[in-house]
Amino acid sequence: MDAENPLEKALARALALPCSSDCPPRLAEALQYSVCPGGARVRPKLVLAVAQACGGADMNAALSGASAIEMLHCASLVHDDLPCFDAAAYRRGKPSVHVAFGERLAVLAGDTLIVEAFNVVAAHPDMIRIIAQAVGAPHGICAGQAWECEDRMDLVRYQRAKTGALFAACTMLGAVAAGRDAAPWRQCGMLIGEAFQVADDLRDVAGVSGEIGKPTGQDAANGLPNMVSTLGFDGAMHHLENLLARVTQSTPDCPGREALNAQIVAVSRALVPKQLHRGAA
Repeated sequence: MDAENPLEKALARALALPCSSDCPPRLAEALQYSVCPGGARVRPKLVLAVAQACGGADMNAALSGASAIEMLHCASLVHDDLPCFDAAAYRRGKPSVHVAFGERLAVLAGDTLIVEAFNVVAAHPDMIRIIAQAVGAPHGICAGQAWECEDRMDLVRYQRAKTGALFAACTMLGAVAAGRDAAPWRQCGMLIGEAFQVADDLRDVAGVSGEIGKPTGQDAANGLPNMVSTLGFDGAMHHLENLLARVTQSTPDCPGREALNAQIVAVSRALVPKQLHRGAA
């Protein structure tokens, strides 16, 4: 972790108790391994960006919400990589948690991160409610993962639950930290999540494993549909651009709206393999 980065410092504080000397040593190691070093931290950064864009934010509350979101995201990755789901051998450029620590500890590490995420925001009941809806059923991450267990999958509902719900929580938490109504920020977050998922689908099909830090071709290997297999490369790229346009239109009025929209578009486009940008030009 970068000790000078406020987000990384907040995550270190959040992990301090569950990773203390009282914790079984290998579980503590698995928890640290799951969260650090992180990926791009897109989701927690979005919480902070919305809070700052809204102005007058309680940054301690924003950092708590951001930490909880990242812990939940990391938990979802640990569980998603398990042999019963994607059976992914590596994540973020290193062996996945179940490969490094075994399947039992991977399950427990993911479970612990979920519980501790709620502990981080225990002083903020409004945040707890937002996060619970983003993680549980019928529209949260768990429901999204469960669509993979159905005989027939609704791709849009699957991706909105598995990816969009947590992004909606990000924008809503940022608004709450700034003392604003969370509800108007939900649609914006859902659209960001959809755009991110389309970009991720493009990376899964056209990316290079060593560059993106995880296996490619996972959807095809696991018999799962995605936007590229459904719409084709050009169709997926056009869908992504349409989503980004809708994001900029749906962002609620706030002091930093223009800068926030520019940041969202830049991050989303940066996730798409460069050769596809050239092909779509």
